[in-house]
Amino acid sequence: MIETGEQGQVNFLLENNARHVWHPMIDPKKSAQNPPVIFTASDGVEVSDIHGNSYLDCTASLWNVNVGHNRPEIKQAIIDQLDKLVYYNTFGNASNPPSIKLSALLAEMLAEEEMVKTVFSSGGSDAVEGALKIARQYWKLVGKPEKSKFFSLKNAYHGVHFGGLSVGGGLPWRRAFEPALPGCFHIDNPYLYRNPWTQHAEELGAICAANLAREIEHQGPDTVAAFIAEPVQGAGGMIVPPANFWPLVRAVCDKYDILLIADEVVTGFGRTGTLFGSRHWGVKPDIMCLAKGINSGYVPLGATMVNKRIEAAWEKDDPMAPLMHGYTYSGHPLACAAALANLAIVLDEDLPANAGAVGAYFLEQLDGLRRHDSVGDVRGVGLMLAIEFVKDRQTKEPYPPFDPYLMAVQKACMEQGVWVRIQANKMIFSPPLVFTRDHVDRAVAAVDAALAKAG
Repeated sequence: MIETGEQGQVNFLLENNARHVWHPMIDPKKSAQNPPVIFTASDGVEVSDIHGNSYLDCTASLWNVNVGHNRPEIKQAIIDQLDKLVYYNTFGNASNPPSIKLSALLAEMLAEEEMVKTVFSSGGSDAVEGALKIARQYWKLVGKPEKSKFFSLKNAYHGVHFGGLSVGGGLPWRRAFEPALPGCFHIDNPYLYRNPWTQHAEELGAICAANLAREIEHQGPDTVAAFIAEPVQGAGGMIVPPANFWPLVRAVCDKYDILLIADEVVTGFGRTGTLFGSRHWGVKPDIMCLAKGINSGYVPLGATMVNKRIEAAWEKDDPMAPLMHGYTYSGHPLACAAALANLAIVLDEDLPANAGAVGAYFLEQLDGLRRHDSVGDVRGVGLMLAIEFVKDRQTKEPYPPFDPYLMAVQKACMEQGVWVRIQANKMIFSPPLVFTRDHVDRAVAAVDAALAKAG
């Protein structure tokens, strides 16, 4: 029974969260021992918890509230759509205006990459799953059914469905669910701070691309469907590839007739300082996975887009041609209406340019924190940045996940009203793209003080 009164409500939420909710990506016992912060309100770049504490949101919730919280334009778009059509599916011969308008806008925004068709979904994991399935179906339609294997990068994060887990390169995400799907192979990622070859960025990019080519040769190019990667690895450590890596990967894919899938779930819609992460590296993928920034998380939405090459395979009559993929909420009218309003803000306010400029300043300020002994590396591009913490700079020994030192740093930041995320031994910054230099100064000052306090 829900208690009445303000304190009663607080007690009810705290007790029942521990009693009934399993939170993602954490041992339920740890969650019970260390109750989560329960957020109740948000506005702009600030979020507030159940106790009335306010925090500067340095994570944009989960990489996704790009235009900031509580934007009236998006809320009004959702309200207006509620008054017309709340929901209807888009299977078969049914559709709705917001999904059609959004697909047209996405094609316009991605004309440079020649993306022409969209399959909507409910989020990033869905978008990746769709991309993998479309890649396999494409090769069947063009008469090369043996091309079914997938290549990806170590440390990659591609969502939580079995396909995404299987191409994902992080053992912690898939260990509990193994065995993963067969036919998925991982190559070393261009992790400049931790690799066995070189500290020269361009050389590392060439080495990793050559490793991809060698492994494709070993597996047999006629059995490989696609290579999938994030333009910048996010949850797997905020790893920024050398500038030559993506162009070299595109060349490898072209040489061996392999599709290139860009997982733009995090990097899409401005986070890297360009409208899309692939474009940041001057590369045109064959398939793109979109979510998060597509509507800043106001209503769950994802999308898988394909280019003209992929589309052409569906033009002939073939019993294999029906796209037997989709979700109940594909093209949800409210989600697409929110996306249209969200993307208008992204374009009108030129948020990619702001992410690039403020992100460069953020990186510069974070670099000054190297004076703390625990800061092993600072890296980033646009408004996706990270501090990597180490016990010893010479050996680069990392702090283990949930180490008391890391938890003390995070707690000290919270006490100063700054919400940060620690993933393994990295503090990751992915704030709303409306962040300003003043917000950066506040965040860096809090981290600086937290590191000093934690010793």
